[in-house]
Amino acid sequence: MQSEEGAAALTEVDALALTASTRLADIGRARTRFGSHVALLVETVLLRRKAAAKLPGTGTWFFTDDALQQATPRAVAAHRATRLTDRNVHDVTCSIGAELDAVVGTAATVIGSDLDPVRLLMAKHNVPGATVLRADALVPCTRGTVVLADPARRSGGRRTHDPAALEPPLPDLIDAYRGRDLAVKCAPGLDFDRLGWDGEAEVVSLDGGVREACLWSPGLSGGGVTRRASVLGSDGTAWTVTDAEGDDIPERAPGEWIVDPDGAVVRAGLVRHYAARNGLWQLDPRIAYLTGDSVPDGVRGFRILDQVKYSEKSLRQELARHDCGVAEILVRGVDVDPAVLRPKLKLRGSRSLSVVITRIGRSGVAFICAARP
Repeated sequence: MQSEEGAAALTEVDALALTASTRLADIGRARTRFGSHVALLVETVLLRRKAAAKLPGTGTWFFTDDALQQATPRAVAAHRATRLTDRNVHDVTCSIGAELDAVVGTAATVIGSDLDPVRLLMAKHNVPGATVLRADALVPCTRGTVVLADPARRSGGRRTHDPAALEPPLPDLIDAYRGRDLAVKCAPGLDFDRLGWDGEAEVVSLDGGVREACLWSPGLSGGGVTRRASVLGSDGTAWTVTDAEGDDIPERAPGEWIVDPDGAVVRAGLVRHYAARNGLWQLDPRIAYLTGDSVPDGVRGFRILDQVKYSEKSLRQELARHDCGVAEILVRGVDVDPAVLRPKLKLRGSRSLSVVITRIGRSGVAFICAARP
């Protein structure tokens, strides 16, 4: 437990600016007060400040830098916790307690375990409402619990998408809890089909950025769902689409708008399902851009002004005709580098426009668009 003296020292160090311009002087001042403890005090304060946006409400927590980087953002952990309401939950890779803190508010009983003794001490301090113990994630030590796991996605100091290179290895984790209710956080780029997972794979985005995937065992999914996209906002907004919904969409010419679906929808392979729900259709069956005569709430839309067969020359002429001086360039399905293309367009106009370069059939197509405000 943190001592009163330690808490007072952290409060005093937290009063320092510790900016790039003041850090050396601030640390020197703190060293005269706290001697050899200054490095730990400063690191703790800086990590708490860094955590404020990702994990709001953790101003008295203890962190390591690696643990903070891997910790699930509060909004994503809270979303997952709602699916574990009134269950007994065992987080077998609890680390500093980011997931524990979320499920404490929804689950009936919460247990956390880890092999790292330092992180366990932090978890005990950070989440006093959970029972925390030292155990190997690959050796089951509870019964009747939903097992929650977050294998480390770094191997040899580098991020990995190889399931067998996770720590603990994902195949071993699945084998250890086969037949149990299991939820495993993993990288959104994981090839779920190759893994042979027979439950649900959920891809989650937050504020427009894809954050993670979560594998839910069959007992935790239900409803025939094997793919789910969950789109979250820090403002509390949330919606989902699943493969249990219909995916019948028409084949039509481009509508008034181009719609760029959220990355979670694309990664989960649910573009057609999302389109069917919102009365949209695809520009091309193999491309994730959608089109229609309206734009769903919460996604980017681009109103089509013109369409040309793609070439640098034709695009440059068309943008000049539209008096374009600044162009946002979006590319999907064709080999075009926006950073290389932009200076070749020689834009000198007064308007800001968006250019969507993609493929319809075998032809490259450029759409000159006005982005929705």
